[in-house]
Amino acid sequence: MTDYTARRTIMVDTQVRPADVTKFPIIEAMLSVPRESFVPRTKREAAYVGENVDLGGGRVVLEPRTLAKMLDGLDIQDDELVLDIGCGLGYSSAVLAHLAEAVVAVEEDETLATEAQSALADQGADSVVVHHGPLAEGAPQHGPYDVVILQGAVERLPEAITEQVKDGGRIACLFSEDRLGVVRIGYKIDGEISWRFAFNAGAPVLPGFERETAFAL
Repeated sequence: MTDYTARRTIMVDTQVRPADVTKFPIIEAMLSVPRESFVPRTKREAAYVGENVDLGGGRVVLEPRTLAKMLDGLDIQDDELVLDIGCGLGYSSAVLAHLAEAVVAVEEDETLATEAQSALADQGADSVVVHHGPLAEGAPQHGPYDVVILQGAVERLPEAITEQVKDGGRIACLFSEDRLGVVRIGYKIDGEISWRFAFNAGAPVLPGFERETAFAL
């Protein structure tokens, strides 16, 4: 019988704390949420390794360090509404539910969305709403949001997403730039987003966030 509780503690002690993530609510959330319940059954043994877990179709569960450092940079408060784009099987949303007042989790893959809903319900994460629809559209009907976070890389960030960030709100985004992934935290002030470098990380580009290719005749 695998002791997942012990693995969670090791994950936090070897991947999260050494990455300078010390905020107690983030540590507590990552110790509480059973990551193995939010990865494909065949990948449960890999749930706590320090790398992205493949969900198929170019989608991943971000490695614990990347997610933790994004959350650290966002400094989510318990009265805030969060938009979680590309929630996959729901792990990030379950962690966010410990930090925020409510979470809207967007997933365009119908199978992932259905399984996320079920896994989140099993964990009692009733402050999360799973929204099935294109990732690049977000969920404007529930916004605007205090915080937006994307569970994968982007080559371009559609205006439809930045428009859903509340003025005074924050967005965490992993930009894919020449094979290097750069996480930046954006702060929306007077309708404009001002970006600050946070750290380097890697992940596949989310569908709908690819660079638009120009066709020359």
